[in-house]
Amino acid sequence: MLRTLVLVVVALSFALWLAPAVQAQQPPAGVDPNQPATNNGTGAGFSGVWRSPTGEMRPAATGSSLPNSGVATGSGSNNGLSPIPGAPRAPIAKVTSGTGTLPNKDGQVWREYDISPYTARVTTTNRPEQALVDWILRETGYEVWHSNVVSMLSADARTLKVYHTPEVQAIVGDVVDRFVNSQGSSQSVNVRIISLGSPNWRTRAQPALRAVPVQTQGISAWLMAREDASLILTEMRKRTDFREHGSPQLIIQSGQSAVVSLMRPRPYSADIAMRNDVWPGYEARTSQFDEGFSVEVSPLSSLDGRTLDAVVKVNIDQLERLQSLSVEVPSSVAPRQRTDIQVPQVSQFRLHDRFRWPTDSVMLISLGIVPVPSAADAATTVGGFRMPAMLSGGPDRGEVLIFIDSKALLAGVAAQPAAATSGTLAPWQATGTTLPAAGAPATATPGLTPVVGGLPNLNLTPSRARY
Repeated sequence: MLRTLVLVVVALSFALWLAPAVQAQQPPAGVDPNQPATNNGTGAGFSGVWRSPTGEMRPAATGSSLPNSGVATGSGSNNGLSPIPGAPRAPIAKVTSGTGTLPNKDGQVWREYDISPYTARVTTTNRPEQALVDWILRETGYEVWHSNVVSMLSADARTLKVYHTPEVQAIVGDVVDRFVNSQGSSQSVNVRIISLGSPNWRTRAQPALRAVPVQTQGISAWLMAREDASLILTEMRKRTDFREHGSPQLIIQSGQSAVVSLMRPRPYSADIAMRNDVWPGYEARTSQFDEGFSVEVSPLSSLDGRTLDAVVKVNIDQLERLQSLSVEVPSSVAPRQRTDIQVPQVSQFRLHDRFRWPTDSVMLISLGIVPVPSAADAATTVGGFRMPAMLSGGPDRGEVLIFIDSKALLAGVAAQPAAATSGTLAPWQATGTTLPAAGAPATATPGLTPVVGGLPNLNLTPSRARY
């Protein structure tokens, strides 16, 4: 009896094991079992018919059935599968070739300007004509070239091609004349960047300042005589919160740009990457924050050389602090391992504005109370010591001032020699400036020409009474 029961169990087990193999050999529904199985590179014993889960059947794709597949068929060709060749997308919008002529319903005219006298002088950049295009866009506005009036502005090293209305052509012609004018071929510009902890310097200097309109909110700008600028700087240097960040003498081709930059990299641990091939099982990913400031000046002289237009760009980036964050980095040898990553807390300031002033005056621009990066040289502070941020109450803040002085001579005006003075030094002679003697002809001071905002014509003369 026991032997019979064992034989029955063995027979049932063998039947259950043999059932899947018998079922796999049964042909699919709808396929003639008498037809021999084909093998077109799609696998041994495959019938060439694909069955979906819902019972739908369709022929299997083979390498020979796909045109231009570029994939060899056979048992090593990924079962005959190949990518479908991409077809070009048909455009949705209606596109035509046009009439073949430029529309001129608004009175547009074609002009070609010879700019080779300017581009031949500039050797500091590969594409000097780009500065001319930039200044044209500033004078006319960007919207003029992207409106319902069909227009074109293109330049190479020899020719500027413009297609626009006569009114715009007149503005373009004036800008081109300012570039090719040999009298304004270069500008000697002095850019002095300083910072003060408090804006109370204006209390004594206010009588010497002549305000000019500024488009950027929070920014102030003034004009002053060179003698007043020297005295104001002398008074500022006596302050303990005075820091000078640079005073380079820049020789800039008219219309081109020069950058005064003081940056330093501040590395920090930004992220981690798990790696089993290194110890302790992860790799720290470091990043870099460039802290400091940069001042870009692009001057363009007028035809008579008496006024100067300048585009000023200022970028200030300050790394206030690095906030640490502990994260888990488990590994096979240290499952409870942790490490720190850092998240930067930054402050930024941006200025992009345009100014116009007489070349015999000094432009002073105040950026307001802005971040003062620690990239500035610490030796400029008293004793070379700077208070840490945690002890001084937070990151550095101060008023940043930019003095811009153009040293170019006025067109048609010759520099006059300094007249002899008595042995007693006047207050104006503290920085080497000498006033003409009584009765001597004064140096030409044309005064302020009308600028953006309608600043009246005022003669900027030193005011001796307040010092």
